[in-house]
Amino acid sequence: MKPKRQGHLYALDLGAALALTAVYIGFARLTAGDGQPVYTGPFWLGCLIASAVGLPIAVRRRWPLAVLVAVLAALATASLLDIPREPYAAAGLAAYLVGAAEPARRSVPALAVTLPVACGAVYLGEAVITPAEDWPSAVGVAGLVLLVIGGAWGVGFTVRGRRAETAREQRRRSERALDEERLRIARELHDIVSHHLSLIAVKAGVAGHVAEADPREARAALKVIEETSRSALAEMRRTLGVLRTEGAPLGPAPGLDRLDSLAAEANQAGVDVDLTVHATKGLAEGTQLTIYRIVQEALTNAVRHAAPTRCRVTVEANEREIRIDIADEGPPSAPGQPVRELPGGHGLLGIRERAMMYGGSVEAGPRPEGGFAVSVRLPTEGNP
Repeated sequence: MKPKRQGHLYALDLGAALALTAVYIGFARLTAGDGQPVYTGPFWLGCLIASAVGLPIAVRRRWPLAVLVAVLAALATASLLDIPREPYAAAGLAAYLVGAAEPARRSVPALAVTLPVACGAVYLGEAVITPAEDWPSAVGVAGLVLLVIGGAWGVGFTVRGRRAETAREQRRRSERALDEERLRIARELHDIVSHHLSLIAVKAGVAGHVAEADPREARAALKVIEETSRSALAEMRRTLGVLRTEGAPLGPAPGLDRLDSLAAEANQAGVDVDLTVHATKGLAEGTQLTIYRIVQEALTNAVRHAAPTRCRVTVEANEREIRIDIADEGPPSAPGQPVRELPGGHGLLGIRERAMMYGGSVEAGPRPEGGFAVSVRLPTEGNP
């Protein structure tokens, strides 16, 4: 799309260049009211000056400063020879591109040189060398030339500033998007690693404890560790696949249909999960992933802090909100056992971050009757 647009602009510049050249050739052949030519030099020189005034405009987008210098020199010569009858339109077109395309350290000095040269040439041509006006009229014409060139440069300089601001804003948006993507990937990796390593740690402890007394139970624990490790590696590959350019082993993001597998994994680690999912059909994929990760993190906390225990997981949705409640009964009571503290850290923080992304709320803390509860509310607005 961009090359076509550039080609269109170059075509417009070529048309303007040919038109200006033709106009200045006409000026070179212009006669006064008495039939005498206004320009008294050879016609070939007039055509050469006309070409130097107009034709460089065709390449002003490629070499803005060089075109301004060439056009200014030709217009100054034309003014001294009494050829031009317009307020330096070619210089204005060149000055616009200098202001729009060149950095201020070059465009400002270029303007500072262009204005006195153009105005001086106009005044000398109008009032001194070939006097056609009195000096106040010559000053007025020079002032008009100043406005044309300075105004065109000012418009170009403003356009350049706006383009630079737009580019900076796009860079800021890209950086924010990159930061958000990094945080999302970090959050996904934390949930995956934390959940599976907690299961592995629990089963490794079981295997070490019963290795001699009950080899069969130890082998079963090691089997769970093997399966959990493979599952963790597969999920990590799918998550990290988004960072690859090609050949990534991508798969569908886990959704509510995978909650049963979470419950089964937690059960293997000693948490008996009672799972209830109701009226959640039609939720967006991103919302399903958020619910999945919240339940995963809450079950991970139960495995890590309370196993063996029972845990009730309820996911329900209505027209207003999605309710996610995870409550465990806490570890088996024992004499002198301290009250379980609120599990904080990255896990609970991740649950809060995910809920906040959807404008939801989170409540978490010990239950009066024992155990720990996490309650999350997500609005259903924006989900089909």
